Amino acid sequence: MFGGFTKDLGIDLGTANTLVYVRGKGVVVREPSVVAIRTDSKTIEAVGEAAKKMIGRTPGNIRAIRPMKDGVIADFDTTATMIKYFIRQAQKQRSLFPRHPNVMVCVPSGITAVEQRAVEDATKQAGAREAYTIEEPFAAAIGADLPVWEPTGSMVVDIGGGTTEVAVISLGGIVTSRSVRVAGDEMDEAIIQYIKRQYNLMIGERTSEQLKMDIGSAMPTEEQDSIEIRGRDLLTGLPKTLSITGEEITEALSDTVSSIIEAVKVTLEKCPPELAADIMDRGIVLTGGGALLRNLDKLLARETGMPVIVAENPLDCVAIGTGRALDNIHLFKSRSSSALRSKR
Repeated sequence: MFGGFTKDLGIDLGTANTLVYVRGKGVVVREPSVVAIRTDSKTIEAVGEAAKKMIGRTPGNIRAIRPMKDGVIADFDTTATMIKYFIRQAQKQRSLFPRHPNVMVCVPSGITAVEQRAVEDATKQAGAREAYTIEEPFAAAIGADLPVWEPTGSMVVDIGGGTTEVAVISLGGIVTSRSVRVAGDEMDEAIIQYIKRQYNLMIGERTSEQLKMDIGSAMPTEEQDSIEIRGRDLLTGLPKTLSITGEEITEALSDTVSSIIEAVKVTLEKCPPELAADIMDRGIVLTGGGALLRNLDKLLARETGMPVIVAENPLDCVAIGTGRALDNIHLFKSRSSSALRSKR
C-alpha cells in the first residue's frame, strides 16, 4: 500500500568518500568515509564531513578513523553505523512512513566472497530491506553513459581512494578486469613520504591531499607552480613552513602513476582483439577522483597509444551508475547469488 514512499538507494561506498544516489533525485549525499569515535565510551562522536575535520586534531579520547580500507570493510560495526547515518541523511527530505529501501552498493571487482558478504550484511544491518552489490568499474561505465549493454567494447579506468579498477565491458558484463590497491590514498602517502625524505618535514593527510589537488600532475608541466605548506620539523620538533613545487609533487607521484598505467596495459593485453578495436575507436574513459589528477589522461594516451577521455562528472560516475542499476535490479539479484556461489 505504501510502496510508493520507498525510495531505493545506490551507494558508492568508497575508501575516501561515500555518495548516496536516490532514485529519481540523483546524488543527495556526498561525505567523507570517516567516523569519529570516543575511545572511552565507544560512542560515535561524528560521521562524514564533521569527522574528517577532526583528523589529526583529536584529543586522546577521540579517534577519527576510516572504516573502509582499499575499497573493502576494515571495521564492520563502524561501517554499518556509517552506512546507517548516510541512509538517514538521504531519507531526510522523504515524506511520512519511512520504509526500508532496497540498496545497491558498489564493490571493487577483485573482492572476495567474504568481503562481498560483509558489505551486504553491513548494509542490511544499517536498515536496508535488500542489499545488492555491483562491481565498481561496471557502475562507473553506466554512470559515464557507456553502451554497457551493447555488443561493443568499452574500457573504464576508475581511480578511487583505495583502489584503481580497470575493466573492459561488453554485453552487460565485465570481459576482463584488474583491481589494484593503488589509488588516491597511495598518492597522498607517497607525497608524505617524499617530503619526509627530502626535507625531514612531517605533514598530515589533509596537507598532502591539498598538494595533490592544487599542484599535482602526472607528468612535468611548463608552469612553475609552488605552494607553501606547514608541518613539523623532525629534527627540531618545531613547526616549520616550506615551499614545495609542482615538479616535486610530480616526482613524488611517479611510482603510483606508473602502477596505474601498468594495470591499464595488462588489462589491454588480455582484451580480445575485436573489443580492443572498439576501444581504439571510443577511447579509454577515466572516472573517480584520481581522474582529476592533471595530465593523467595525456600520459595514459602517450603510454597506450589510445585516445583517453575524462568522464564528464568523474567524481559522481560510480554513484550515478549504481543508482541507475536499480532500474535493472532483477539482473543483480541473480548475479549476486551466482557470483557468491562461484567465489566459494
